[in-house]
Amino acid sequence: MPRLKSYLPIFAAVLMLGQAVPVMAEAQLPDFTQLVEQASPAVVNISTTQKLPERRVSSMGQMPDLEGLPPGLRDFFERSLPPAPGGKGGRQREAQSLGSGFIISPDGYILTNNHVVADADEIIVRLSDRSEMKAKLVGTDPRSDVALLKIDGKNLPVLKLGKSQDLKAGQWVVAIGSPFGFDHTVTQGIISAMGRSLPNESYVPFIQTDVPINPGNSGGPLFNLAGEVVGINSQIYTRSGGFMGVSFAIPIDVAMDVANQLKAGGKVSRGWLGVVIQEVNKDLAESFGLEKPAGALVAQVLDDGPAAKGGLQVGDVILSMNGQPIVMSADLPHLVGALKAGSKANLEVIRNGKRQNLELTVGAIPDDAKDIASGGGAEQSSNRLGVSVADLSEEQKKANDIKGGVIITDVQDGPAALIGLQPGDVITHLNNQAITNGKEFTEIAKALPKNRSVSMRVLRQGRASFITFKLAE
Repeated sequence: MPRLKSYLPIFAAVLMLGQAVPVMAEAQLPDFTQLVEQASPAVVNISTTQKLPERRVSSMGQMPDLEGLPPGLRDFFERSLPPAPGGKGGRQREAQSLGSGFIISPDGYILTNNHVVADADEIIVRLSDRSEMKAKLVGTDPRSDVALLKIDGKNLPVLKLGKSQDLKAGQWVVAIGSPFGFDHTVTQGIISAMGRSLPNESYVPFIQTDVPINPGNSGGPLFNLAGEVVGINSQIYTRSGGFMGVSFAIPIDVAMDVANQLKAGGKVSRGWLGVVIQEVNKDLAESFGLEKPAGALVAQVLDDGPAAKGGLQVGDVILSMNGQPIVMSADLPHLVGALKAGSKANLEVIRNGKRQNLELTVGAIPDDAKDIASGGGAEQSSNRLGVSVADLSEEQKKANDIKGGVIITDVQDGPAALIGLQPGDVITHLNNQAITNGKEFTEIAKALPKNRSVSMRVLRQGRASFITFKLAE
């Protein structure tokens, strides 16, 4: 028995350890029940109807019965049915859309996505008690994909708003919405990354999460563990139509700025510099004398725009704005768009290998973009690059909104073909030097260094970009 006594402490320790492990594991996983119970009443289902053109019965037979099909599938078949020529007997159909939203004020203001309510003839909001109300569209902002709705109500449940700027990758987040029409579905995950830029979405630094988001979740809230709304679930990356672990939410800071402007004036004002920018890759960084890729390279400056008036030039690399570093070129539109017209923007730029500071007055983003075209002229050639070029006429310079350059008339085998240059492309800069005419282009091309990255500014269909190449020995 004495020997047994000596092992008792060990047995006790093992037993306690076995009990502690599940307790510790459980303590590391958050419990979302209280959050969901408090937040769910303010999360709503949004459905819309849109009148479709009449579809008439064809002479070949009767229109099939589509009433029992889901709205999306029914709409697809309806759009696929050809209209019959002439005659009466057709009937007007309605397309339906489902999404989510959430109440932000006791008197009935609701936030959702613009794409949820776009082109809707009627918007119906279903509350947590299953009651339904018609909603008025206060305003939309397609650039940020935010829409503000209003329903009649008093003392409605509201959600507490957080600060998306305080979020960090790795934090737990929760989504509540109506995927596939299933109201108040709760999903959870973590923040995967912050400040994501998506194609054609220049003014929203998206929150990327791995929260399961599916069709119908759009417009619903994204919560932090404190039960505060930090984003609006907006988009998913998918190859199958379903969730693949990559979801994107609009930061609530951005959404509320848009909502306040829509509420006040029905439209959104954003800052604008009047430049076309591009990413700085390794080769461009070397070409412009940068230690590493960073910043936003100015590929085009629009005449009479804020940037042109403030002295910003083509070839400048913007490193920061108002003290905020520009790590990726997509960081710049986010920062500029958040400013109001008339605000000051202090830019740190690299020009000709030297740092300098510029102060600009930000303008208001125009409704329509400028159209820039290209044309033809007298021919020159450069065998080193493998292109034939021509001088630009005064009409072509005016059409392209430029003061000089050459237009490519033919591309042969060589560096130009390898980097994708095409006839009709306009070259305005070569090796960081502005080009006035074909003679100047040929002289600069002859002096190009070998086995070193060389930059070239090219205009194609009104869009300007810098590209790099190397000339072999």
